[in-house]
Amino acid sequence: MSKISGKEKLNIAMIGHKRIPSREGGVEIVVEELATRMVGLGHSVTCYNRGGHNVAGSEYDTSVTNDYKGVKVKKVWTIDKKGLAAVTASISASVCAAFGKYDVVHYHAEGPCIGCFIPKLFGKRVVATIHGLDHKRAKWGKIAGFVIMKGEKNAVKYADEIIVLSQGVQQYFMDTYGRETVFLPNGVCRPDREEADIITKRWELNKNDYILYLGRLVPEKGAHYLIDAYKAANIDKKLVIAGGISDSSEYLNRLLDMVGYVKDKDDKGVIKSPDGRIILTGFVQGNTLAELYSNAYLYVLPSDLEGMPLSLMEAMSYGNCCVTSDIEECIAVTDGHGYAFKAGDDKELGELLLSLCDDSDGVEAVKNTSADYICDKYNWDNITKDTLDLYTKKA
Repeated sequence: MSKISGKEKLNIAMIGHKRIPSREGGVEIVVEELATRMVGLGHSVTCYNRGGHNVAGSEYDTSVTNDYKGVKVKKVWTIDKKGLAAVTASISASVCAAFGKYDVVHYHAEGPCIGCFIPKLFGKRVVATIHGLDHKRAKWGKIAGFVIMKGEKNAVKYADEIIVLSQGVQQYFMDTYGRETVFLPNGVCRPDREEADIITKRWELNKNDYILYLGRLVPEKGAHYLIDAYKAANIDKKLVIAGGISDSSEYLNRLLDMVGYVKDKDDKGVIKSPDGRIILTGFVQGNTLAELYSNAYLYVLPSDLEGMPLSLMEAMSYGNCCVTSDIEECIAVTDGHGYAFKAGDDKELGELLLSLCDDSDGVEAVKNTSADYICDKYNWDNITKDTLDLYTKKA
């Protein structure tokens, strides 16, 4: 390996994300943050993007060049179908990586790890990040579930190092496989807060007059608990459900039935409840995303299952008061700088939301500390350095 400023220059491949740049999920954010910082430190990084369309719909597709902020981007052959996209893209990318001049091949998420044996057989150093126990997610069928479990087992067998994002997952790998893993959390950047402008024009939202859920619309994220809790508690603030679907529209249709939605054709397809108090925005990004985070009264993440929720970390970085289910992965992130309810208990969630809506001073006190806490503790520059150290760790 050549030297840059006295340090080894690594040639790194990233596999497992859908696309960069993209906000289709937390994995994509992690890959972009790591890859761009590694390039900034003088390393060479290639990200193998999947083919196909944005999971929220082709209207959200963006043009991607072969270079993104110094990161080399290559699109690989993909069958763009539910349950097949991840595995076909992983195998395609793995073959490319095996024949490429890479020092490290870094896989992200369990399913894509199914191909990690290929570069390993060609003498590459293989690192896998397990972003969550994906086989527990409700959306998968039998074939996809098999692929994910095979990916998990291949990571255990072939990866030189496995990174996990929570102590619970770390214990799972030890109990299930007797496999040592490295706990290395995600990071977050301190953003600029934005005044309400786009969201006021688009959805008539103003500062502190809405409760926000922002994330993928999949069953394990628990948006249905939030809608039930909100409706039962008769809360005097709007509820905003922001996010795109992932792989299937079945869950979205379930949420729409719960809301009793009407589609306002005069407002570019806004989906909302008949009384206008529950609004489903669809997939959001850019300034719209920043405004939603910046002006919410509360941010709620009612998940049954998480890895390390980046949306929660982002919400805190914007200075939000966050309410989460009491699963270990959420509680570890908020660490006393937020509120929790029993996972799956929409009645308790409703009571908590109603109480917080009557306690603006308490909400403001949490808002005043959350950004500093999360941004100081989870710094992407430090996490990138730790990841690079793991790449070069001697056996």
